[in-house]
Amino acid sequence: MTDTMIAEHPLDRTLRLEPLGVGRYQGATTPDYWNMAGPFGGTTAATLLKAVLDHPERRGRPVALTVNFCAVLAQGEFEVAVRLVRDGRSTQHWNVEMTQGETVASTASVVTGAERETWSHALAGPPQMPPARDLGVMSTEGRNAWLQRYEFRYARGEPMRGAGATPEQPGPALSQAWVRDTPARPLDYLALAALSDTFVVKILNVRGDVPPVATVSLSTYFMADEAALARQGSRPLATTSDARVFKHGFNDQSAELWSDDGQLLAVSHQVVWFKG
Repeated sequence: MTDTMIAEHPLDRTLRLEPLGVGRYQGATTPDYWNMAGPFGGTTAATLLKAVLDHPERRGRPVALTVNFCAVLAQGEFEVAVRLVRDGRSTQHWNVEMTQGETVASTASVVTGAERETWSHALAGPPQMPPARDLGVMSTEGRNAWLQRYEFRYARGEPMRGAGATPEQPGPALSQAWVRDTPARPLDYLALAALSDTFVVKILNVRGDVPPVATVSLSTYFMADEAALARQGSRPLATTSDARVFKHGFNDQSAELWSDDGQLLAVSHQVVWFKG
């Protein structure tokens, strides 16, 4: 794959919103990022974030995004409503709701904040793995459409059936990979929000199969400023993801997304429901 940019990236087409009034937007699903029963959750999260970023009263950059997936979004049009809950000097707090007819499909809370120079200290470091060019690209042929919108180069923990893990002898959950949009697209907060959900459900790594499964809630915390995103461009991100416990039909899943020059861009945490 080359870094040639196309006129309209599939992500931008999927995230397109038409204003219906202040704080109200209309969008429509596309097949580009379709998952098993509805749109890829990462694009849903990015759509809700975009509604806030498009709001005329928004100040600052995204700091935190939490999305609760309430119901499956069917093919077709939907509406997004945005409300500014609190407008402080340092942060703004927003509530967002995506509806389809009478059904609330997703809700979100978003925090935006002003960029400012302060004391900083980094305790964590990026995953240690070979350069992206030295790793093969995971095949996504014949898999859900959203997987084909990303390039995955796994250094560790590629999710695959038949890799030896079973419910009786579970495998490790840890994965390390280089990931980027395909076709290539310069990184921004919307792409980063979607990328934060590109980590295949960990039950596949741990148990070797995928029962009925769905993300219930996804939180992403943006540590990158605009300059860091601009420096990254369309090059692959270094990512690591893991899980801690599977219990009572739910499991946690956490991830870090790093620039290729070692800057932490975002962290994400989600709760996943699974059957059986």
